[in-house]
Amino acid sequence: MKDWRDLFYFSKSERRALTLLSFLILGAWLLLWVTEPEEEPVPLTVVAQKFQTDSVPKLKSQDTVRSIPRTVSKPRSSYSEKRRFQKPFTSSSKRPRSQKFPAGTQVELNQADTLTLQKVPGIGPVFSRRIIKYRELLGGFYAVHQLAEVYGIDAEKYAALEPWFTVDTALIRPLAVNQADYRTLIRHPYLNKQQTKILLRLIERKGKLQGWEELRLLDEFPPGEIERLRYYLSFD
Repeated sequence: MKDWRDLFYFSKSERRALTLLSFLILGAWLLLWVTEPEEEPVPLTVVAQKFQTDSVPKLKSQDTVRSIPRTVSKPRSSYSEKRRFQKPFTSSSKRPRSQKFPAGTQVELNQADTLTLQKVPGIGPVFSRRIIKYRELLGGFYAVHQLAEVYGIDAEKYAALEPWFTVDTALIRPLAVNQADYRTLIRHPYLNKQQTKILLRLIERKGKLQGWEELRLLDEFPPGEIERLRYYLSFD
């Protein structure tokens, strides 16, 4: 216990020195706290005045400053001006209509392309493509009434189209039966599966067909069938 008290024992001169040192430290801290400047808050009115002064260019007189409006309308962009005067889109402006033939014009059905067919009243892009496709499958038209066989052309539409066309049978491209295969023959609109098989069987047996006389006695080739096929089959 005596040793513990000795640790905190100071002489009279030491106590004076510690007291003086404590006062010096406390005085230095108080001096720093008193002399430190405090930032005063800036009033909002001053900030607003400064913002207006910086954003508005300085002019010579106060009257001129008053005449400047506080809000300036945003100019319209050139894109919006163009859209304002742009013509509305219409289907007619996308693709010009083809000029139709005058009344009394006649078109050769085996030579006309899609653009020529579209000049006939009542025929548009869809029907012109259908007519050309059917003509390619046949090998050509031998009569105008075959238009009624095109998909979508009913009796009323055919009656309106019939006066506009003529047919040149010399332009028909017949199939060479003795050189054709099954795939070529079956694609023709006037030949069915049974007829195609009989033709190929006769060719295989005889080596070559000479003409329609060899088919007239067959049930698969009645007179009506032979009449419309005679333009499309060649026995050369």
